Amino acid sequence: MSKHDIIMAGFGGQGVMSMGTLLTYAGMIEGKNVSWIPSYGPEMRGGTANCSVVISDSPIASPLVTKPTAVIAMNLPSLDKFESWLEPGGVLIINSSMVNRKAQRDDIIVVEVPANEVAQELGSSRIANMVALGAYVTATGAVKAESVLDSLKEALPAHRHNLIPLNKEALERGGAFAQQDRSSGR
Repeated sequence: MSKHDIIMAGFGGQGVMSMGTLLTYAGMIEGKNVSWIPSYGPEMRGGTANCSVVISDSPIASPLVTKPTAVIAMNLPSLDKFESWLEPGGVLIINSSMVNRKAQRDDIIVVEVPANEVAQELGSSRIANMVALGAYVTATGAVKAESVLDSLKEALPAHRHNLIPLNKEALERGGAFAQQDRSSGR
């Protein structure tokens, strides 16, 4: 039996809610029980945003995530807020493009991904979230990368399906950072 409690957090506009939606769709595609809860800061623009996703092989008793098995921190305020919430042995994905410090805990698995730089290399700053999501999927195996790509077909309007290959490359590049961290023993 497998259960993943994930918090994804960052500034508004970083695609945090999209990451959560895609992960939720991917879980549904795989026949898992899922929940998704968004949370926005009080600011109108440039505020914080986070969402909680639960993916489970069994029914979900509560969609609230208070002790996540994974955190994806797209910016420093998100890392500052959620690193301490992570359960021991959990996975912390840090967007090192936007975070200027290392994780402070040594009882977790840390994957640093320069998501913004990789997205720029691929030609679109808007896919940094997909780079981070690729790292998460590879590090945890919560869902298959193929399921995330299939979920894009649901989440994107048909006239945007031409972006799926770019998103696939972003997922793969992010996954390579998690694979690298795994093979180096971090």
